[in-house]
Amino acid sequence: MKASTHEHRRWIGYILVIVGASFWGVGGTVSQWLFQHAELEVPWFVAVRLIISGLLLILIAFLTQGRKVFVIWWDKHAVRQILIYGIFGMLAVQYTFMSSISHGNAAVATLLQYLGPIFIIFYLILTKVTTLGRKEVLAVILAISGTYLLLTNGNIENLQVPMLAIIWGFASAIALAFYTIYPVKLLARWGSLNVVGWAMLIGGIILSFFHPPWDVDLSMWTLETHLYFWFAIIFGTMFAFWFYIESLHYLWPHEAGLLGTIEPLMALLASVVWLNVSFGLWQLLGVCLIILMVVVLSVVKNK
Repeated sequence: MKASTHEHRRWIGYILVIVGASFWGVGGTVSQWLFQHAELEVPWFVAVRLIISGLLLILIAFLTQGRKVFVIWWDKHAVRQILIYGIFGMLAVQYTFMSSISHGNAAVATLLQYLGPIFIIFYLILTKVTTLGRKEVLAVILAISGTYLLLTNGNIENLQVPMLAIIWGFASAIALAFYTIYPVKLLARWGSLNVVGWAMLIGGIILSFFHPPWDVDLSMWTLETHLYFWFAIIFGTMFAFWFYIESLHYLWPHEAGLLGTIEPLMALLASVVWLNVSFGLWQLLGVCLIILMVVVLSVVKNK
């Protein structure tokens, strides 16, 4: 009976992480549609997306944890950390990712962001936290090979992706590395829901000083625009984060990370089927190599 209950809980985790990662992938493609067809500006969209999603996650945390969600602001050290994380972690990773999408497409932006673990490996080696083992070498080779094929389709003289999309994509991967490494102790003490919610709100508020959320003309928005806009925020951001965080109550982190590789696959599928984005044969091989890199890093557990 206990084994059956345990397996049932694990299936809940599987469903949560797969649905959450799918929302992430499709949400990026929906954002691409908004940039291309509704001509939304990246700074405005990111500011609104972060503020609304942050408020919703904080509300969920309040409903599940009560006033504990506000206690973090009584700790000066935690306040400094959450401000740094909100600006240089959450805001940076969201802004660079959306900028890469706006200059290119969601599938490539997502795959370039997935190179973040390679920068994490370099950081851990430089700080002597870990050494360069066979798994790390294999991951780096797969990442470099996959990226080369994804961006060139096998021909270095013919880039398949706009240069600005590539630059923002690599910046997104670096931001993701910081976003992953920096808040480890913060997350352990205050919980993922609290930290992510406040970080989103902080990042959105900071960006609002430069691009006010109310500075937008909604008169030209169609019903389709409204639907896609709220899907990108509610499902592509808030539910995506929440479901992924909740899945960690049922699964090991490396299992959630492995199942999370469905995100770039969904972004690729949605881009090809819905937005008619074309990929060459060598580019698709590059996609497989990058995803294999994530699998290699997720399957083998280490300290």
